[in-house]
Amino acid sequence: MNREVPPADATRSGPGFRLARIVTEVTAPAVLVTVLTVTIGWHSSQGDPRGLAWGLLATLFVTGIPFAYILGGVRRGRLTDHHVGVREQRRIPLLFGLCSVAAGLVLLAALGAPRPVLALTAAGVLGLVVAVGVSHWWKLSIHAAVAAGTVVVLVLTFGVRLLVTAPLLALVGWSRVRLGDHTVAQVLAGGGLGGLIAGVVFATLR
Repeated sequence: MNREVPPADATRSGPGFRLARIVTEVTAPAVLVTVLTVTIGWHSSQGDPRGLAWGLLATLFVTGIPFAYILGGVRRGRLTDHHVGVREQRRIPLLFGLCSVAAGLVLLAALGAPRPVLALTAAGVLGLVVAVGVSHWWKLSIHAAVAAGTVVVLVLTFGVRLLVTAPLLALVGWSRVRLGDHTVAQVLAGGGLGGLIAGVVFATLR
């Protein structure tokens, strides 16, 4: 008698799962922070090319160097993936990222970068400090934190019309839960902390 082959796990396949994977990649922290930093740099100088240069310089320290470190860790087998999905593996990459962003903030301040660029970078420093602390015992959703921070910064910079980006939060949260990478609580906590830090630090320093 032939045994029935069990069906594939429906939660790890299908159009919904594939869409969630795409959303997670497109809205990855490195992607959102890069776009946001360049945008704020450009806007801070009212379209002057020097503003774009400030944004690109900040991006080097905020996302470029930290993400290169993570990719190196993946290639060497120290990290499972470029999202660092294993909580126990997050501490060192987050600490490295914190050092990189802090160094970038010092350099930007010394060179006279526009205040909005400095404010955004400072928010990144505080966000990483919180992430390092929390990651020791809980897998906070950094995707959700960055997405919420991005929406808050856009609204503070361009006005309430940028509230149209708010659905991004729900989409990112859904993708992280759908992929099984986070719980609803981890997504909500990440979004709340990310939005709060961006709202307080960026609004105060810009």
